[in-house]
Amino acid sequence: MQVLFLGTGAGMPSKQRNTSALALKLHEERGAVWLFDCGEAIQHQILETTIKPRKIEKIFITHMHGDHIFGLPGLLGSRSFQGGDEPLDLYGPKELKEYVEMTLRLSRTHLTYTIRFHEVKEGIIFEDDTMTVEAGLLAHVIPTYGYRIEQKPLLPKLDMDKAKQLGVPKGPLLAKLKAGETVELSDGRKVESGDVTEPAEPGFTVAILGDTQYCAMSEQLSQDADLVVHEATFDGDTEKLAKEYGHSTILDAARVASRAGARKLIVNHMSARFLPEHEKDLLKSMRKIHENSDIAHDFDEYGWNKKDRRMMKMIEN
Repeated sequence: MQVLFLGTGAGMPSKQRNTSALALKLHEERGAVWLFDCGEAIQHQILETTIKPRKIEKIFITHMHGDHIFGLPGLLGSRSFQGGDEPLDLYGPKELKEYVEMTLRLSRTHLTYTIRFHEVKEGIIFEDDTMTVEAGLLAHVIPTYGYRIEQKPLLPKLDMDKAKQLGVPKGPLLAKLKAGETVELSDGRKVESGDVTEPAEPGFTVAILGDTQYCAMSEQLSQDADLVVHEATFDGDTEKLAKEYGHSTILDAARVASRAGARKLIVNHMSARFLPEHEKDLLKSMRKIHENSDIAHDFDEYGWNKKDRRMMKMIEN
């Protein structure tokens, strides 16, 4: 799993930051990409990466403000023009379906694939054999959702030496043992999965929070997460302004991650008022509350290290 920040700014594009979008690259886990929000010009940002629009399997929209959705119609069209024919699942507030269908209809954009719309409500909104996605309502000026993405525990690893010693033949019995089943050998002996496998490794947990002021739901979705991505539109000196606009300060984000026991915090949705020269002080104040914290920049990418459960930066700007 890798997390790629395609846009990390707030409100409107700036020279330093594009508007909101984040790609969860799940190539190893499911051969696909999940996109969270799709601000203006995100398809242009994607051109600077290895992401192929046809590989985008799901798009999750946090809320209906323009800096989170204005890039969506163009991306949907490009996915079609570039050979995408697999269905696309689109999750978001109830108004999202009307917005997309109206835009495509008025622009006479024909898609070569089906969009499956999912109106987001609180609770589990997606689950299969490998992943679970939970949504929670945050505290913004319009309905806004945060998402908690959990990978289910990985299948146990087979110890082939132990299996051979116990006389398990190559073939379907090995697959059953790996899946956690008990099998019976030709001589009548029973072999349990735990006899020939290593313990299953836990999967990752990522919380991606839309625009919000500090709220209990942010902590709930972030509980014990390996990574929390949290907006930080304001600094600690502008806390009052942050509340008026339904946003968080960089200190709010750090408190959420700290109280939730999250391993890693990365903040995005930064106001254009904050220039590169301000970041040293912002990081210092944030890390006093949650030490393992970073500020995201466009095209920053972090990879999941399963061995020690760490998010490691992959690309330096």
